[in-house]
Amino acid sequence: MPYLTPAASGTASTDLSLGFGIPGYAHPLVAPLEWGELTRPGTPLHWVVLNISDGPGTRPDPRCLEAAGRLRNAGIRVLGHLDLTYGARAFGEIFTDAQRYLDWYQADGFLLDRCPTEPSALPEIRRTATTLRAVLGGGHIVLGHGTHPYPGYAETADQLVTFSGPWSDYRWSQVAEWTADHPPERFCHFVHGVPRGHLDEALRIARWQGAATIYFTDRTDRGGRTDPWETMPGYWDEIVSLVGTGVSE
Repeated sequence: MPYLTPAASGTASTDLSLGFGIPGYAHPLVAPLEWGELTRPGTPLHWVVLNISDGPGTRPDPRCLEAAGRLRNAGIRVLGHLDLTYGARAFGEIFTDAQRYLDWYQADGFLLDRCPTEPSALPEIRRTATTLRAVLGGGHIVLGHGTHPYPGYAETADQLVTFSGPWSDYRWSQVAEWTADHPPERFCHFVHGVPRGHLDEALRIARWQGAATIYFTDRTDRGGRTDPWETMPGYWDEIVSLVGTGVSE
């Protein structure tokens, strides 16, 4: 199996435990159970993305403000969702959305979704990340590539999403060699369509490939017609227990 390749000698280590990064549930009005479960004590959460309407929307939403407030009160980092459209979106539009997230929801950072991967786009992404950090006064920046980007992106953000896709691809995926130069806390994997019976295997892959932030779900995109991240996995309690006890180590 290609993902069983041992880590290179000298790989950086980290004490960060395996935990969840939530890509963005549906609106709290539509998914109250999902948002409520996130503040359950003991849930191993690294951060949660707030995505109102492919971004912050056009006006403050009281239900989203309430949901974000509950998370922050529980000590959970809340990230705003910024769609980069693979580098096609204007910097001014991105900055406007970022400012709304800060003004309306006091975001702790941002997920830059559909982030480019090629070397030519790196200077603009670096500029965007630097500007966002300045506005945040620090904050947490995640680049949502969905695949392994040019290695230089690792110096631009706190974390990179190096896999986002179906279980049928993930179970045979291979990690880029350059990731061995960084600790697992730098990488995130989002996988949909993971059957209950393969949860242990999926968690082992994440460990072996060096990703400390994960989100696995049995929901699927139904051929691109639905968003698999909008609802909670059917086995949420089970995966919380597995990740919380570190059974996959």
